[in-house]
Parts: sequence; structure tokens; C-alpha cells
Amino acid sequence: MMYVLLAFGIWAAGWWLNLRLSNGSSAELTAVKIAVPAIFGLTIVIVWELMVRGFEVNPVILPAPTSVLARLADEGSILWADFKQTVLKGALVGYIIGAIAAFAVAILADRSEFLTRGILPVGGFMAALPIVGTAPILVKWLGSDWESKAAVVAVMVFFPILVNTVAGLKDTNAMQRDLMRTYAAGYWPTLFKLRLPSAAPFIFNGLKIGTTLALIGAIVAEFFGSPTVGMGFRISTSFGQLALDMVWAEIVVAALAGSAFYGAMTWVEKRVTFWHPSQR
Repeated sequence: MMYVLLAFGIWAAGWWLNLRLSNGSSAELTAVKIAVPAIFGLTIVIVWELMVRGFEVNPVILPAPTSVLARLADEGSILWADFKQTVLKGALVGYIIGAIAAFAVAILADRSEFLTRGILPVGGFMAALPIVGTAPILVKWLGSDWESKAAVVAVMVFFPILVNTVAGLKDTNAMQRDLMRTYAAGYWPTLFKLRLPSAAPFIFNGLKIGTTLALIGAIVAEFFGSPTVGMGFRISTSFGQLALDMVWAEIVVAALAGSAFYGAMTWVEKRVTFWHPSQR
């Protein structure tokens, strides 16, 4: 009971502190904006630890955060090998391939109304296909190593980036296009000097959506065939061994990698589209 009461006390203290910081005079400071979610996350972890201890939860059902941290420390080499296999090979390579292919097809579709009307409905259909259906097919075609995982990721990120890029390229108004024509600008000068800068916020929206899909796709694809390394492989085998602390350790690594990937893309977006009203 003492652990439970302490958990409620810490939750109340964290809630009160975040309210003070969020509604205070320094709420717009960068340090405060970072501190508020950090305090919230730390509070959840502490309450989780205390609740598990207070209710004596079976670690097979829900391990304590300290057990997960111990796994992170003890199995660092295994987690790093899984990270390289899943994130640096499968997810990152597939993301780059899918993004380049989506951008190239978007340019082709932009030049042809026939392609625009044909590709987007097909893209919506393909995006609706479940990954649990496409992943085993690609693994069977390309083998169980990281290449098949990269193919799954490329398929997953292709259509969100394509749709956003096509929508962005059509975002300019008639007056802007007429102005470029008065300067005798052809398609390519207009594309690079007007339409791509105007489409940049749309393109980055698609790229940010793709960052989350890439990691999900790579991990899920490993459930259907993988060498004896990778996050998906480790999660599947550890769950079968009832080593839930190892499963949570992989989840922590995946969450940190996904957050870092998304944050890096957001940082690039702010540097590239600093002129856009949404960034001011």
C-alpha cells in the first residue's frame, strides 16, 4: 500500500509542477517546453515502477522499468546489433528508396493529368493493403535478410510521400504561375523556383509520416522471416521465451530511434521552410 500511495503522491506532484510551468510567465521558453514533457514522461515511469512493486505484478505480465533498464545495460551488444539490422539497414534504406521513388513518380504525375488521375486512386488502394499481407510475399520474393525489409518499408512510405508531394505541387495559384510565364520560364525553372518551394511543407509532411511507418514496417516484416538478428526477430523470440523485459527493452530502443528520426526530419524542415508562415 505504501508504494501505491507514494505513486499517487508523485503523480499529483508532477501534475502540479507541470501546471505551474505551463501556465507561468516563462511558459514560452525552450527549456520549459522541454521540461514539461520530460517531467510527464519521468512521472509515468516512476508511477509504473511503484505500481508494479505495490501490486506485486508478475514480471511476465508487466516488468518494472528497472528490469527493462537492467536489460538495456546487460544486453547492449545484442540491442545494438538489432538496431543496425532493423533501423540502419531495413528501415533507413527502404525509407530512402521509397522517398526517391515517390518524388520521381510525383514529378511524372505532375506533368501528366492522365498519370495523376490513374496513380492516386491506385496509390490509395495500395496504401490500404495490410502489411501482414504484403510483408510475407516480399520476404518470400527477396529472402529473409534486410533487403526484403527495405522493400516493405519502401512500399509503405511510397504512397504517403507521393500523395503529399502531388498535392503540394498543385498548391500554387494562377497569379503565381502567370508571373513565371511573363518571365518566359519553362516547366523546370518554374518547378525549381516556384512550385517545389511552395510544395515543401506538403513534402515534409509526407516525409514525417514516413519516418514512423518505416520503423513499423521493418519490425513487422521481420516477424515473417529474418536472420537471427533484428528487432522484430528479438521481440518475437523473447515473447516466446516469456522474457518480457527484453521485449520492452527492444520497444524502448525502437521508440527512441523513431523519435530521433522524426525529430531529425522536423529539424531539417524548419531549416528548409523557415520562410513559411507555419514556421514563424
